Amino acid sequence: MNQIVALTGWRYQFLIGSAICTALAYLAISLWGGWAAVSGAVSRVGWWDGAQIVVLVLLGYGLRFLRWQIYLSALGHTLPCWPSLKIYLAGFALTTTPGKAGEALRGVLLKRWDVPYAHSFAALLSERFSDLLAIVVLALLGLSAHPKWLPMMVATLALLVCGVLLMVRPVLIGSIARRIDKGSRWISRMLRHLVRVLRQARRCHTPRRQIVATLLSLMAWGLEVMAFYWILRAVGADVPLTSVMFIYAISMLVGALSFMPAGLGSTEAVMVALLASGAVAMASAIAATVLLRMVTLWLAVGLGAACLIGRERSLLGRGRGEQ
Repeated sequence: MNQIVALTGWRYQFLIGSAICTALAYLAISLWGGWAAVSGAVSRVGWWDGAQIVVLVLLGYGLRFLRWQIYLSALGHTLPCWPSLKIYLAGFALTTTPGKAGEALRGVLLKRWDVPYAHSFAALLSERFSDLLAIVVLALLGLSAHPKWLPMMVATLALLVCGVLLMVRPVLIGSIARRIDKGSRWISRMLRHLVRVLRQARRCHTPRRQIVATLLSLMAWGLEVMAFYWILRAVGADVPLTSVMFIYAISMLVGALSFMPAGLGSTEAVMVALLASGAVAMASAIAATVLLRMVTLWLAVGLGAACLIGRERSLLGRGRGEQ
């Protein structure tokens, strides 16, 4: 228990504080670029429509959590739903890190449940793979109207194929493992850990699990597409659903490949540019983009921070009680 308590305190406060500062800076810059447009859009969306949009996003989080539980079960860990949900949501507190790497915090939280790091990281890697696959599928549905994005889609598909081969061909993983230096340098240790993670991730990607995980991913991200569609309609932008799907997916893809924290900047720039090129007024494009990111990215960060703070207080209280 002391080791768990040692993971709390100022470290969590610093991480949460960083996420909050990032959110405030992002919000300030976004509103500075279109304060009147965003405030007008918020008033047009209204509380009732806004609540429905948030519900859509929350349902998407629920589907992604179900997928997470499937991965943990595949790795031999059956956690009670409520504690597992709080751990899963806590990972969102560090979504604003390059490649969402901060979500690996779940691995630290899962150690209390005797889940090895190799297993929790394998589940996280499987999540990223399924997310990327779903985003590519959504983008492909509207690719015919945007052929200039074909090279990026081809490169992403090649990356997905390489990932599949690594996770389903143990011979390839073994070949990589034999070529890793046996020394104690940090890069050798990191590569050996990566090999262990890949070997465990293979258990998450049997054909049946991959089909289920892909369907859950498509539904989860599809709900965010619908949220984006409703926001655009609320701000007075008449964009076909297929175009909304492509714009959302390609913006998320660019943000992921940019390796910026949560795609900040790159995702918004592509989203606004694509909306504007589709005859959406710049003010409406900015407003819709900012609103979408508030109810997807920053809602997740807020939920994660709340779960993380609650867990920290609970563990610190237990630590004092044991003294």
